[in-house]
Amino acid sequence: MSTNTLFALSLFPYLGFLWFLTRSRKAPLLSLIGFYVLLIFVFITIPAGIYAKKVYNLPLADLDWLHGSAEFFLTVSNVLVVLGFHRALQEK
Repeated sequence: MSTNTLFALSLFPYLGFLWFLTRSRKAPLLSLIGFYVLLIFVFITIPAGIYAKKVYNLPLADLDWLHGSAEFFLTVSNVLVVLGFHRALQEK
């Protein structure tokens, strides 16, 4: 099984996680937004990887400017998740 196939298949459990987390209404809103921003990272990384391969014939990780641009959304996602849970703990 290729890494691309595994990557695509891993999206389904994550979507299930988001569905249950959203439906539970127990997660801090900011953290929930962060978990959804992770989907933006995924949907940006896929075309960025294809572009890197087609145009430069390199993996995405070897193009710092493109890889860093995609990773920005991962960083934003992580910050939102942490800030959301931090605020929730501060409120308790």
